[in-house]
Amino acid sequence: MSNVTEIRWHGRGGQGAKTASLLLADVAFSTGKFVQGFPEYGPERMGAPITAYNRISKNKIRVHSNIYEPNFVVVVDQTLLESIDVTKGLKPDGAIVINTEKTPEEIRKELKGYTGKIHTIDARKISEEALGKYFPNTPMLSAIVKVSGVMKEEIFIKEMQHSFEHKFAAKPEVIEGNMKALKIALQEVK
Repeated sequence: MSNVTEIRWHGRGGQGAKTASLLLADVAFSTGKFVQGFPEYGPERMGAPITAYNRISKNKIRVHSNIYEPNFVVVVDQTLLESIDVTKGLKPDGAIVINTEKTPEEIRKELKGYTGKIHTIDARKISEEALGKYFPNTPMLSAIVKVSGVMKEEIFIKEMQHSFEHKFAAKPEVIEGNMKALKIALQEVK
């Protein structure tokens, strides 16, 4: 299955990790790829740790299980680094993307010996600037697209515009802020 990109998302209930994984699946599907986007259900409540997954491929995906050895990991809430081994199973040639104010070098010591690629992005700052509220999932979605290369950035932006226009048809004022957050995040991921 080397032609499949596998992504594991770690977040807390209410931060939008599940929504971001489903949006990524929708957008990748609209570009002609085969996709899976699904959460791992447990005690879902606001603030509880959650996990979500994506598989994206040019070929049909025949595996239907959780992802144990992802190519990429997205950490929407850096406080999870204290309680969850977010790098567990992460492929050596993969990468992790973390929502934090810290640089990749500063965050490395919190990753329990992980030696692979680390990318950071301040999703709080970006979402508050673009949306006026803390919605980290939109910047994190852009960050993983940039880091993983699952699609070209310009295609991603175009498809997200279409997706937001459909999803927020009744709230067009939401579209502009989300698009701004996506574009800023593509530039600011370290």
